[in-house]
Amino acid sequence: MQFASDNWTGAAPEIVDAVVREAARVGAAYGASEIDAAVEARFAEIFEHEAAVFFVATGSAANALALAAASKPAGGVFAHAESHIVEDEIGGVEFLAGGARVIPVEGPLGKLDPAALKAAVARFVPGSVRTGQPVAVTITQQTEMGTTYSPDEIRTIAAIAKGRDMPLHMDGARFAYALARLGISPAEMTWKAGVDILSFGATKNGCIAAEALVVFDPVLARDMPFIRKRAGHLFSKSRFVAAQFDAYFRDGLWLRLARHANAMGDRMRAGLAVVPNAREAWPTSGNEVFAVLRKADAERLKSAGAAFYDWPEPHGWNAGLSDDESIVRLVTAFSTRPEDVDAFLAVLRG
Repeated sequence: MQFASDNWTGAAPEIVDAVVREAARVGAAYGASEIDAAVEARFAEIFEHEAAVFFVATGSAANALALAAASKPAGGVFAHAESHIVEDEIGGVEFLAGGARVIPVEGPLGKLDPAALKAAVARFVPGSVRTGQPVAVTITQQTEMGTTYSPDEIRTIAAIAKGRDMPLHMDGARFAYALARLGISPAEMTWKAGVDILSFGATKNGCIAAEALVVFDPVLARDMPFIRKRAGHLFSKSRFVAAQFDAYFRDGLWLRLARHANAMGDRMRAGLAVVPNAREAWPTSGNEVFAVLRKADAERLKSAGAAFYDWPEPHGWNAGLSDDESIVRLVTAFSTRPEDVDAFLAVLRG
């Protein structure tokens, strides 16, 4: 009953097989191999747009390097106050972006509130050396609260960013889950909605370690080779990352894996709806489920071998907790089995 994180999972057999096949070959180093070039072309095909693709080691590195590419002296990056960039990356953006400030902006359940974003941006007076320069807006898809931006919501945020000549970055650590849920094309969820640069994550969805920056704006891509190299994220044997992406995209594997994870999330949501003394803390749409459980039930589940994390109440959200209740996060994945969900619910029912 592993629901702690999709980072805890193994790897899909297709991904492992691809790495094994690549291990028996030789290829040019530092991104110059045939499979590197083929995967970059595949990204362009999938996104229906020419894009520069840069493999990096982690999602946090992808986020920080993306925003470093947009940075200017005394720059301000606008991010949701409860985003991974603000809460979990311990100043990585500020460090790699040469001292840029991350400006926290509120919004319901992980989504930037457009009015709050406008107000935060307005505090940066054009030309003022005292306020600095607004340099980028970043959103997370799907969010840390398990919610998903619609294309219209992304366009609204993009319009605010473009109004101050800022690129829009998307943290897509869970990109596939959101895409599978919305049922739209990668293009519709990114550049067609105003996204300029994407942190594309695959590690959570069946890969061993596969993260990429997908840059739609050639101006932002211009210095990225140097920024990545300086930060120590240029792989020597990058073809092993390329091999993972090659298998990930082949025959739609990435979306099949994501749809399964979402379906297991739906199974958990449906089960919680009929279990006494448990409920969803707020509506979610992907592979993350946030539940209100009695503290005694949570401890009983952990004693039975269930793995999950306690979660704080989001800013501005009242989950109606009583003294004996808490919020927990339950994350399903490509490898979650229906019987895993059913066993969790059975223990919860007592």
